[in-house]
Amino acid sequence: MDVFINAFGLIFDPYVLLVVILSGAFGLFMGAVPGLSATMATALLVPVTFFMEPVPALASIVTATAMAIFAGDLPGALLRIPGTPASAAYTNEAFAMTRKGQAELVLGTGLLSAVIGGLFGAVVLTFSAPVLAEFAIKFSSFEYFWLASLGLTCAAFVSSESAAKGLISLMIGLLIATVGIDGTTGFPRFTFGSVELLGGINFIPAMIGMFAMAEVFRSVTAIKPPPEVEQRTIGNIFAGLGKVLYRYKFNLLRGSTIGVLVGALPGAGSDIAAWIAYAVSKKFSKDPEKFGTGHVEGIVDAGSSNNAGLGGTWVPALVFGIPGDSITAIVIGVLYVKGMNPGPTVFLEHPELIYAVFVSFFLANILLLPLGLTAIKCAKQMLRVPREILMPVILMFCVVGTFAINNTVFGVGIMLVLGVISYFLEENGFPIAPAILGLVLGGLLEESFMTSMIKADGDLLAFFERPVSAVLGVITILIWLSPQLAKVWRKIRRATPLGGR
Repeated sequence: MDVFINAFGLIFDPYVLLVVILSGAFGLFMGAVPGLSATMATALLVPVTFFMEPVPALASIVTATAMAIFAGDLPGALLRIPGTPASAAYTNEAFAMTRKGQAELVLGTGLLSAVIGGLFGAVVLTFSAPVLAEFAIKFSSFEYFWLASLGLTCAAFVSSESAAKGLISLMIGLLIATVGIDGTTGFPRFTFGSVELLGGINFIPAMIGMFAMAEVFRSVTAIKPPPEVEQRTIGNIFAGLGKVLYRYKFNLLRGSTIGVLVGALPGAGSDIAAWIAYAVSKKFSKDPEKFGTGHVEGIVDAGSSNNAGLGGTWVPALVFGIPGDSITAIVIGVLYVKGMNPGPTVFLEHPELIYAVFVSFFLANILLLPLGLTAIKCAKQMLRVPREILMPVILMFCVVGTFAINNTVFGVGIMLVLGVISYFLEENGFPIAPAILGLVLGGLLEESFMTSMIKADGDLLAFFERPVSAVLGVITILIWLSPQLAKVWRKIRRATPLGGR
């Protein structure tokens, strides 16, 4: 209890509170601009943290990332351009709601779901960090292979009605993920002699191209203007939210739990958690046919999963020094600079600083409510800008955001090429979500499979020898076989006489 009291004293210092508020505003801006992700916000904050004490330094990173993850929903809902990778899972759903005149509902739901999910993640981080980290550290390449396979299986649920087109889109994403040096053999693949392609296709330019540039191309090539958003202003975003969240209260809990569990797995992060939460929401929904047409249920699951995943990613980072995602990889460097070597001993040597980080998670997610509301009120101005002006501005932000990643024009070229490919795919009825998911998980799938095969000397049964791996494998295979099993079950029921045994 004394440790918590000391932690509260460290966080509620006027200087620390000022740093938190300024970091929150910075995170909202970085998340709302396509290409300027939460990871980039963290990276840009690092030089500033060198001049701070440990508590304000870490609190600024926690606040900026929490704000940026939510802010990525704003351009996704209003313009169909995800601000961050974590928002890509449900961008189409959110934009469909906005076109139906439900911008207030989707933004309000996203905000409150993010706050609730973030607070849930903070509670789990505070009280269950050692337990979750101990579970996550047991994951080997076998478990990661099945986790990646399970994530790719989600493409079947987030794609269109045509499973064949969804599968083709997924394969395109996996193909793009293979570009670069083979991690096992060290041999370059599909680089065509280009030095820039040796490092593979960066996800951020790909995401911006496949969503934002495709939308720009669609607007430019449209014979008639695209359908405008019915609602040109945004009023009270909290109207009717109580009814929605009460109806989907179990979805809030489920999405938050998925976010924490997936976030606690090293290398997984909020991005994968959002895809899985959205897919699970559609799979178990009473109205799966409404998904993709502007249905709020998926927003509740994935929105809460996003911010809950942030708390989960800090678990292995603090307890074992293993980054949960790219953000906590940067955080670990900051911890070392501040003399707080991450690991079990940090809870003994600097307990008040670690618990101050926990308190900052609660504070950041509570501040997300007023700051997020302010950001929504500012973002609504995007709906009033004519598309003839808006699209060139979006194009400028896309180019600047893509260039800023590695300070090379090559990334801009990747964005344009994938934007053209995405445009033609969507024009012919191919969904983009599976391609994005294949790009996200392709590297993890290949690396974990090749590592596992080397360990097992080519024995495929090794994927079922470890308990957790076997459970994940059985679940994944059952999902693959579920359409056939459902057909067999329906035949059995039709063949069974009424009242028969």
